Amino acid sequence: MRLGIDFGTTHTVVAMVDRGNYPIVSFDGVESVPSLVAARHEDGALRYGAEAAAVRHAPGWSVLRSFKRLLNDAGPETAVEIGPRRVLLVDILAGFFDQVHRELVRSSNAGLTVDEELEVAVSVPANSSTAQRFLTLAAFRRAGFDVLSLLNEPSAAGFEYAHRYRSTLTSQREHVVVYDLGGGTFDASLLKMARKTNEVVTSRGVVHLGGDDFDEAIFALVAARAGLGELAPAERELVLEECARQKESVGPNTKRFVVDLSSVGREPIAFPVDDVYQACAPLVERTMDALEPLLSAPESAASWDEVAGLYIVGGGGAFPLVPRRLKERFGERRVRRSAYPFAATAIGLAITLDTEAGWELEERLTRTFGVFREAQSGGEVTFDPIFSRDTPLPKPGEPPLMAMRRYRPAHNIGHFRFLECSHVVGGRPDGDVVPWEEVHFPFDRSLRDQSGLAVLPVVRQEGEADIEEVYRCGAEGGIAVTVTSCDDGFSRTFSVRR
Repeated sequence: MRLGIDFGTTHTVVAMVDRGNYPIVSFDGVESVPSLVAARHEDGALRYGAEAAAVRHAPGWSVLRSFKRLLNDAGPETAVEIGPRRVLLVDILAGFFDQVHRELVRSSNAGLTVDEELEVAVSVPANSSTAQRFLTLAAFRRAGFDVLSLLNEPSAAGFEYAHRYRSTLTSQREHVVVYDLGGGTFDASLLKMARKTNEVVTSRGVVHLGGDDFDEAIFALVAARAGLGELAPAERELVLEECARQKESVGPNTKRFVVDLSSVGREPIAFPVDDVYQACAPLVERTMDALEPLLSAPESAASWDEVAGLYIVGGGGAFPLVPRRLKERFGERRVRRSAYPFAATAIGLAITLDTEAGWELEERLTRTFGVFREAQSGGEVTFDPIFSRDTPLPKPGEPPLMAMRRYRPAHNIGHFRFLECSHVVGGRPDGDVVPWEEVHFPFDRSLRDQSGLAVLPVVRQEGEADIEEVYRCGAEGGIAVTVTSCDDGFSRTFSVRR
């Protein structure tokens, strides 16, 4: 069985490949799995998905919501507190995906058997770090899925657009902007769709902006109008859930916003829905501001006149204020909202796995990866980009991207300080700058058997032989570097991560 799995901040959606169709998988009649984990105070036992949702308000349980957002700043050793336990984030991910795997077999309409192999395409936010990609991929594989590809969420949703609206694409209008507002992140990608190939031209986004932030803005409005004051954490959680529930029920013709406050012993409160729109408007404006650079970037080579459509996907895209404001700024005719905004990415992922459909994706890096180095005999530090933002990635099964450097070292130890950034300005990393692991390599032969190179002093020392660095970047965006002493072939390979 081949499946597209969109791991979302609030819900995880699965679509399957079925003879040219891509139906959404339902679990006991529900078309998603809640992205939740709960811990029992008594013994630290963990529950995931629907089982976690069932105890989210029960005494003696703690619930961790939106744990996907924690990946924005995570590494392999990142741990989180939940109930009485401290758990590695990658273990939480693997446990959740294992629950999805079990529910696919026992409670879904996919018709799977216990031992059936599940080949999947999975997704990550377009602006996610390499560490986030690595952790997501590792957790899916630990849960027993055979991951065939890992795509950026708006890139996957672009296939759903091409599947439904192919007739809108012409030789004069080959570009589509995908506007993906999820529960935790906002991403936008400019795609060029020619024949059966979707090429990612460039991507932009806001890492910490999604439906959760809309819920918080509405909660602040409700709390002020109702005079709620300081609430206990459990009471705040109940009111926040009610705000999210009412937000999701708002339609284009809704006039009044009614919130049930019985969970905190208050009467219901109601006010014009326009007040809710006003509270959320600054968040929508931030997403639209992030769209503008898509077509002004040098690599875009397209104008709004050449865009066939601006496609709204993601659960947050169902909020009526979003299409309203986009239509006001970019025109009524160009803006389309997916018929299944919460499932567009999962459907697109499934489409990419359908060998009969014949679609291909040309994905690109969404951040620049590079390294700080000593310059001027150690008197200065400079930044060297290794793989630049918007560099096309290889397709699954193709050889990795490669970059090589060769030089004569000037120190006894090589100290490599890797990082990624959203922009490079004037030769320096700028924008969202994220440091990665620091790697040490013994240029001095006498140090090759020495452990703990990080604590040894780095001193000036003319190298005995040239050093060669070879970098490899695979289809999923993971990066490895091999450092070699060229005279005798001594080398070490590092899988570098955030």
